[in-house]
Amino acid sequence: MKILHSVHPEDFKSYQTGQVRERFLIDQIAEPGKLNCVYTHYDRLIVGAARPVDQKLELENYPNLRAKYFLERREIGIINVAGDGEVIVDGETYPVNKLDCLYAGKGVQSIIFSSKTPDHPATFYILSAPAHTNYPTAVMSHAEAAKVNTGDASTANRRTINKYIHLDGIKSCQLVMGLTILHEGSVWNTMPPHTHDRRTEAYFYFDLPEGQKVFHYMGEGNETRHITMNNYEAVISPPWSIHSGSGTASYSFIWGMAGENSDYTDMDMIAISDIK
Repeated sequence: MKILHSVHPEDFKSYQTGQVRERFLIDQIAEPGKLNCVYTHYDRLIVGAARPVDQKLELENYPNLRAKYFLERREIGIINVAGDGEVIVDGETYPVNKLDCLYAGKGVQSIIFSSKTPDHPATFYILSAPAHTNYPTAVMSHAEAAKVNTGDASTANRRTINKYIHLDGIKSCQLVMGLTILHEGSVWNTMPPHTHDRRTEAYFYFDLPEGQKVFHYMGEGNETRHITMNNYEAVISPPWSIHSGSGTASYSFIWGMAGENSDYTDMDMIAISDIK
């Protein structure tokens, strides 16, 4: 399992393009027939993806976790971004179709992913964080997610926020997770930007048309950088960094957080006029 170490904001200011990508971009995780995970030293988040095709994929116990099994001291949030699929949690099968979310808590010993049909396989995005309390396995469909419509077509940021794992939704120890769908013709996400010093956030971009890019912006508000991103790529946003993006076409993205609290609204806003 690849490991990403933490970066100080003063060091970040000197990074060139290659270093920014090496330290924050999580790519090549959504490979057909494989399950890949990356361990980060940002609130000990693990980011990964499983793309079962004609065989089931089981979440393995990585040696660097020093645990009896993956979720011995962790919890996990899973969102499917492609074809219909199933997740088997300790022997019980849960349908998890496109844009549905499954949560499994501390103490679950087996997670197995499968697709309903090999011709249209599922792609499961995985986000895991340390947990000190056990919460029950839960599934929430896209239709059941709490929805917030925000932004405006005139500023190209009309979007629908879908909340799954949060204070008033699926209960967790510290994970907060959901997804945002940009409306046709809108390309900006999370604008105006913000930071939250009490939590780390990860973005996973999907439904980005072939040949298009997302420019993901990060850094302190007064000195920003960008990473160009493709479909099915993730990026880590440290607590000191903004997380915002604009695409060459409309797209969707999964946002997930872990850290000091699970309050979705805990954020420190940055005025557009102050961005540099």
